[in-house]
This record gives sequence, C-alpha cells and structure tokens, in this order.
Amino acid sequence: MSVEAEEPKHHKSTPAERKVIAASSLGTVFEWYDFYLYGSLAVSISTHFFSGVNETTGFIFALAAFAAGFAVRPFGALVFGRIGDIVGRKNTFLVTMAIMGLSTFIVGVLPGYEAIGIAAPIALVILRLLQGLALGGEYGGAATYVAEHAPNGKRGLYTSWIQTTATFGLFLSLVVIMVTRLSMSPEAFAAWGWRIPFLLSIVLLGVSLWIRMQLSESPVFQKMKEEGATSKAPLAEAFGRWGNLRVVLIALFGAVAGQAVVWYTGQFYSLFFLERTLKVESLTANALIAIALLLGAPLFVFFGWLSDKIGRKPIIMAGCALAALTYFPLFGALTEAANPALAQAQRVAPVSVHADPATCSFQFDPVGRNKFDTQGCDIAKAFLAKAGVSYRTVVADAPSVHVGDRVIAAPDATTLAGPDKSARVAAFQKELRAALDDVGYPSAADPARVNRPLVVALLFLLVLYVTMVYGPIAALLVEIFPTRIRYTAMSLPYHIGNGWFGGFLPTTAFAIVAATGDIYSGLWYPVVIALFTLVFGLYVLPETRTRDIDA
Repeated sequence: MSVEAEEPKHHKSTPAERKVIAASSLGTVFEWYDFYLYGSLAVSISTHFFSGVNETTGFIFALAAFAAGFAVRPFGALVFGRIGDIVGRKNTFLVTMAIMGLSTFIVGVLPGYEAIGIAAPIALVILRLLQGLALGGEYGGAATYVAEHAPNGKRGLYTSWIQTTATFGLFLSLVVIMVTRLSMSPEAFAAWGWRIPFLLSIVLLGVSLWIRMQLSESPVFQKMKEEGATSKAPLAEAFGRWGNLRVVLIALFGAVAGQAVVWYTGQFYSLFFLERTLKVESLTANALIAIALLLGAPLFVFFGWLSDKIGRKPIIMAGCALAALTYFPLFGALTEAANPALAQAQRVAPVSVHADPATCSFQFDPVGRNKFDTQGCDIAKAFLAKAGVSYRTVVADAPSVHVGDRVIAAPDATTLAGPDKSARVAAFQKELRAALDDVGYPSAADPARVNRPLVVALLFLLVLYVTMVYGPIAALLVEIFPTRIRYTAMSLPYHIGNGWFGGFLPTTAFAIVAATGDIYSGLWYPVVIALFTLVFGLYVLPETRTRDIDA
C-alpha cells in the first residue's frame, strides 16, 4: 500500500539542492559522453577494429559491440545497486564514474586490428562491457540521490535534470567529434583523429570526480542507516519476494521498455538512418542531430515539471502512443527531406530482386568470410543493401534485378574464381549502378538538396517523443520502490529496458532491414514494443507522483 505525501504549495530550491542537482547531472553528462562516443564513431571503430571482415559484417559487428555495453547494464545495476543500498549512494557512483572514464580513455590508445589482430576487437568488447557495468550502476545512483534530496511535489522537476544528461552527453560527444573533424583533414581523422574524443575523457573524469567529492550522502539514506533500517540483502528482498518482483515487472513492461525504444529511435536510430540509409554526409548528419537535441533538451525539464502537476503515467503513455502512430510517416518524410532524389527514385522506379529463395543468404556472416559474391541473389542483395536501396524479393528461377523497366541479369559465380570471378561481379555491379543512376537513385545525398530546416524539425519531433517518455521516468521509478531497496530495484528494470530493449535496437533494426530489403522495416521493432508498453501500462502501471518516498 502506497503512502501519500502532502505537496507543499510553495518551495524554492535551496543552494544545497541546486548543488546536488548540478553536481549529479554534470557527472552523469560526462558518463553518457563516454558511453556514446562509441555509437557516434561506429563507422571509424568498424574500420579500425573489424577490418578483418567484409564491410557489411564489420558494421554489424561494430553495432553489436556497441550493444554489448548495453547487454551488461542490468548486471551492473545488480552489482552496484546492491552496493548502493548497503554502503550508500555517493561512494557507489564515484566508483562507477572511475570505471567508465578509464575504460573510455583506454579505447583511445587501444591498437587496431592491423596491429594486434583478433586481440583488438576482443579488448574493445571487454572495455565496452566495463562501460556497460559502470553505467548500470551510475544512473540509478544519480536518480535516487537527486530524488532523495527533492521535496515532495518537486521530484519530477528535480530528477528531470538527470534525464537531460543522456541527451547532453550525446550532444557533447557529437560536438567534440565535429570540432575534431573540422580541425584536421578527413584522412588524418580517419587514421588517428577519431581517438582524440576518447582521450579527452581522462580530463572529464578528473573534473567529474572532483565535483562529486564535494557532495554528502543522501539524507534519506543517511537517516535510514542511522536507524539501522537498511537492507542486508537488497537483491533477495527486491527480486526474491513476489510483491517487489511484481512491481519490477510492471515498471519494466509498463513503462521502461517503451521508453527505451522511443529514446533510442529518436536519438540513435535516426542518426544511423541518416548516415547509412539516406547517405547523408556524416558531419552534416551529426550537426543536424545535435541541433535537434539542443532544441529538445529543455523539454525534459518541462515534462518532468508537468508530471508533478498531472502525473507521470499519462505523459509516458502519450509519448509511446505518438511514437507508435507516427514513426513510419516521420521516417518517410525524413527521406523526402534529407535525400529527395532517393525518395523520388523509389516511387518512379521500384527495385526488385528476382531469384530462387533457396539461393539467397541472410546478409550477415558471423565469421566474416562470406562476401556474398557467389550466388546471383546474394551478389545483388549485398550490393543493394550497401547502396541503401529498398527492394522486394520475387520468386523466380534465374536471378536478376529489375530497376523500373530495366532487367539486369545477376551473375552465377559458383563456377568462377580469382580474377574471373572478381571481374564478373564488378561488371554486374557497374551495370546495376548505372541502371540505378539512370532512374535517379543517388549514390549519396546531394548536400545542396538536403532540406536542413525540415530535417531538423522532423528530428525535433522524434526528440519530443523522447522527452515525453524519458523526462518523468526517473521520478516514477524512484517513487514506485521503497527506500531500503530503491537503488537495486529501480536500476534493474531501467537497465534491462534501456540496455536490452533499447540498446539492441540499432543492431536489430539494421538486421531486419537487411533481411527484408525495406529501408523502413526496422521501425517495426520500436513500434511493436511501444504499443505493448502502452497497452500494458494503461492497465497495470500505477500513478506515483503523490507517494512519500521516505516510506
């Protein structure tokens, strides 16, 4: 049974409260900066650490290594959540910050595949795992720490500043990358300049640790500790008792899963879509995303404040509903705005691959040895996937590609080898590229035709949904669990949702697109999960804004 708290009619934040919010938020910004550098530099990392495999496989591996950091976040939540509920909030997130900063710095000095072979990607994945573990302990600690300093009726507002940190961390990473790119030649950045943003993390680590050392322990936790009311076994208490475990599941499926896919679609998949699918130049894509993030960031605080007035649940549910209903038209409009030539070509000259399904492979090779250059179907699909061209598959005996009214026979290279095979595949690719060019399929987005204001407006809408679902979520998670197990209990559903449902979104969506040939099909993943959370949450998620978190 929840305890209701009286809401003070007037409360001005004190200098001590503002210091708590600023120090906790700034430190968390730097952690997110560290974590998201990897995602922002996935293409460079793919080149340097997965160069032993083909390009498509290498990029998927890079995304998978990115997702590995998310995969272990729930385990970090368990480890550091338990420590935070036993030892305290402050010291725990000092440790997580040190692990994160050092892991990021080491990525900047780690030799690539050409220097140390397979040890390079293995070491990279280990560092990503350490980052994921650290982030798994950071967020819950920061959100709990701020919430336990907040007065009743202000928790949505106070914790919403923590919610801005992920966006500002991503924004900071994009800005640092852009400044680094602009300060040197493209060749220098590709060779070694991409390491600079990682190396800078050691400076941010020092600043963050100094700031957080100035803080004292949470008053709610300190009081509980003085009274001897802390949990001796927070893991068993949080997950071994059905009453608490039930709340964990409700929080996960009724709020966090939907929040996670909306967050990662709006702030990460949109960037991958611009760069990889629409072929917008990387610097331009990063700049457009950064502008949208900067414009949308204040809305985290707005929706946190609004959730103190009307509740957490209606805002989160509305964000999930809007995302599920509008993602397909929004991404279609994004294609029209960012690469109108591609959108026009898809309408007037649809592409189809005609082949026997038995000869078509799934366009992902886990060992990196298949270049999809033997069967005609594979050769055709591999080229179209790399070119960012949508296509449908039609059952036929002989493999061919139909571009509008033109038919290009796909080569059967099963009996060829060496130079003959390479020449035959190259000739087919050249003919297919010429056919695509003739009907208007661009090899890259024309910078002069990118409608930048419209692209920013569309990206802003995607970020708006993010702020709706993410702004109030920290307050909801803090309020839904009791103080003695709060750090542990709230961290696990948050990091399962964001680490697994959200973190695997880019890889999953990319694989769906590669399998179906439809550049928009990857959106089904966030749409289905957002709809599930909407339905489940409407029925079982409680409203928490008036709860007394001291109980």
